[in-house]
Amino acid sequence: MEQIFSNARIVLEDEVIHGSVVIRDGKIADISEGMSTVGEDFEGDYLIPGLVELHTDHLEAHYSPRPGVRWLKIAAIQAHDAQVVTSGITTVFDCLRMGSDEDGGFEKGEMRAMADALAQASREGRLRADHRIHLRCEVSTDNVLDHFQEFENDPQVGLVSLMDHAPGQRQFQTMEQYTLYYKTKRGLSDEAFAAFVARQQALSAKYAEPHRTEIARHCAERGIAVASHDDATLAHVEESIGFGVRLAEFPTSFEAAEASHAAGLSVLMGAPNIVRGKSHSGNIAAKDLAERGVLDVLSSDYVPFSLIHAPFVLADEVERVSLPQAIAMVTATPARAVGLNDRGRIETGLRADLVRVERIDGVPVVRSVWREGKRVA
Repeated sequence: MEQIFSNARIVLEDEVIHGSVVIRDGKIADISEGMSTVGEDFEGDYLIPGLVELHTDHLEAHYSPRPGVRWLKIAAIQAHDAQVVTSGITTVFDCLRMGSDEDGGFEKGEMRAMADALAQASREGRLRADHRIHLRCEVSTDNVLDHFQEFENDPQVGLVSLMDHAPGQRQFQTMEQYTLYYKTKRGLSDEAFAAFVARQQALSAKYAEPHRTEIARHCAERGIAVASHDDATLAHVEESIGFGVRLAEFPTSFEAAEASHAAGLSVLMGAPNIVRGKSHSGNIAAKDLAERGVLDVLSSDYVPFSLIHAPFVLADEVERVSLPQAIAMVTATPARAVGLNDRGRIETGLRADLVRVERIDGVPVVRSVWREGKRVA
């Protein structure tokens, strides 16, 4: 089967050209410049690679839309899939939390059942995006290894992140941030909050290092990409390098971001941070990292549509970032970071995961989406 998309602004990895793309048997067969009267006329709309999302908590939000509420897993997966695809995302790593405590999480077996439901939905042809699994491992919990072991031989797992949200470090380097997040929003008394902080710090001191070491060792043996999370200091970065980390998620200081980038780690920040112009938790602005040349990957995190929106904002507002460079942050670079070298670029021989995008008054509109040449939105 052959398809031709003509008169498009084709965003390649290093330039934008006006021309046509030929798709044959689900792959990109040819790219040419110039006007054409053959095929589907894009009328000057952008043609970009399908977006590659490495870190989204959105599936968990569909599964548990309110505290204590659990939605039917297949229905939650389909709702999540529809939202990511219509945001231009053709490959998505769905985050599943490993480890639960009084701060949150899921019971043992819940995320395993969600992974089984994902596999079932894929077999039954319910899904339009290519779904893979990102295990978010809360290493300071006492049960994270119990949860992690349920995924010991799961081929869906392509990324594992090592997280520790204890107060006084990483994401919450100051107690002011932590107090807002956990005391003010939850209405805890001074006594209850002090006890909560003490318990979280004690758990981190006891479990974080051995759990981080064990999970990283297991990933190295299986060839699974590992991400650090909220690195704040040079010591954190050195530790991440020692664990074979490929992806530095959400560094919380300029020195950690710059050291990670210099060491060859892909620095990932939230696309909502770009769109809003600041971090929701009071940490560094992603745009500032882009201006310093140390931002490599964007993730939609908690707003799927932000992944298509943020690259255009970056290209508009950061002089050193071109549109091809910004689009690469949500396509080519994340794909490479997790070893998916068959996608993320408009290049002959690669998968025809493609998105037609029009931009109206600054906000992109996703007009069509193809996965391996098949239209899915």
